[in-house]
Amino acid sequence: MLTIVGAVIVMIGVVGGFIMEGGEALALWQPLELLIIGGAALGALVIATPLSVMKTMIKQISGIFGGGFTKKDYLDLLVMMYEIFNVARRDGLVGLENHIEHPKESDILKRYPKFLSNHQAVDFFSDTMRVIISGSVQPHDLEDLMESDIEILHEDEGRSVDALNTTADSLPGLGIVAAVLGVVITMAAIDGPPEEIGHHVAVALTGTFLGILGCYGFVGPLAKSLMHRNNEMKQYLACMKHALLSFHKGVAGVIAVEFARRTLYSEVRPGFLELETACNETKKR
Repeated sequence: MLTIVGAVIVMIGVVGGFIMEGGEALALWQPLELLIIGGAALGALVIATPLSVMKTMIKQISGIFGGGFTKKDYLDLLVMMYEIFNVARRDGLVGLENHIEHPKESDILKRYPKFLSNHQAVDFFSDTMRVIISGSVQPHDLEDLMESDIEILHEDEGRSVDALNTTADSLPGLGIVAAVLGVVITMAAIDGPPEEIGHHVAVALTGTFLGILGCYGFVGPLAKSLMHRNNEMKQYLACMKHALLSFHKGVAGVIAVEFARRTLYSEVRPGFLELETACNETKKR
């Protein structure tokens, strides 16, 4: 939602200021210039970007219109891990197999749909728990394994950001391309009436304007938004990492999730008593 709000503010600021200075709003509406710049940018993106990365980019862009991780999401994550750790304490690690091997059928995980819908988080949690259940890895090795997994996932998601940044950097140059084409048209009509020449020059300059605006007003900020969202996902996985590592070291479930809680930013960190109360509520189920 904030992405749409930001785009509207950009348009109001730019177009509104132009109108207040006496400009005609329709003078900025040049569909053919948009076709030249947008088509060239899209073509360059297709040339430079693997298909798998483009699919990921589309998925990530559609995802930023929804909300990111909230305090409630992290509270649910911590309580979910607390419940899983309690199952291990009560029934042993073997009691976790049904929850880990078939997470979508788990009575515990079904209560946390936000987590269950995040395939990266589910895979990370399930794969790590499988390693813990095997009992053949030391805590420091498990920590290295999880950190490597998080970093490679973050790097993989970051390829979309790099591709979008490259596209943003190309837009001012493509705006110049559109402007040059407009100058070519202007020179072809140089013997025409002054108002016709003025119109062609205005269209050419609009191409440069649209390229720069697209770079700094829309595509560049969109890439930055994707980067922030990827960083949020990295923190989400890191939160799980600390809880899982503490659990593997033999720490009680309530303390393991407390280790994880302390790694969160203040705006999404549940309070100690808030987490304790939520964990105690699970005992009534």
